[in-house]
Amino acid sequence: MKRLRIAAVGDNCIDKFLSPSIGEALVGGNAVNVAVHLATLGHEAFYLGAVGPDLDGRRTRTALIENGVAVAHMQERLGKTAHTDIEVLPSGERVFLFEDFGVCAGYRPSEEDIAALKTMDHVHIGWLDDGGALRHTLAAAGVSVSQDVSVNAGPANLGIEGLTIAFGSAGEDDAAVEAMIDRFLSAGVRVAVVTRGAKGSVAATLEERAETGIMQVEVVDTTGAGDSFIAGFLSVHVGGGSLQDAVKAGRDRAALTCSHVGGFPQKPTAL
Repeated sequence: MKRLRIAAVGDNCIDKFLSPSIGEALVGGNAVNVAVHLATLGHEAFYLGAVGPDLDGRRTRTALIENGVAVAHMQERLGKTAHTDIEVLPSGERVFLFEDFGVCAGYRPSEEDIAALKTMDHVHIGWLDDGGALRHTLAAAGVSVSQDVSVNAGPANLGIEGLTIAFGSAGEDDAAVEAMIDRFLSAGVRVAVVTRGAKGSVAATLEERAETGIMQVEVVDTTGAGDSFIAGFLSVHVGGGSLQDAVKAGRDRAALTCSHVGGFPQKPTAL
């Protein structure tokens, strides 16, 4: 496997699992989870985002470093580190009860950060409320860029123009899946990747298509499953693998994540 240099930019948060059976807080967020899984898969992973000067910010930084993610371009901003209140249903599905984006809101990478991003093999953008500015800047520089539009901010930040790979979630409705694929490809996205819940996932370009179902596992928690799918997919596809191998790698990584609480294995803090 080719070792890649991939950066994940955007959100981090403390996931607070309020269910009586769990009652734990763990480090998470789309960009953080993607970076950690890429590092675990053997790649040179970087995280760019913002935390506050609080205990949660220190926890986030420590968790990234312990998992082999480079944080030299991570910012500390005055304010609170983001957090999310989550209820986990008996099925393992989670319900987001409350989100406070904290210092993630308004975060912008510096000119030095952007220069570093332009040296990457690929850049993945998570939740980022910059109106698409980073996406456009990197695309104009010829950088391979992906974004998960299903976790992004409001309408002003949901554009897909300039993306090399667009990730989205459409549920199990076939018509919705096909509509999302068509929308991505029609906007010039090279690879459209759509997760379909219990039906698995599909990836498509203008020339080819690949699909896979889910891997059957005992589901403990689905938090971060989509993020780990993205990491598995990027690990194979950016490295030159086939679309079919990429969706299978994403499937396998997501299944692994569903077998434990949180987006990646870590020592939780009791609430």
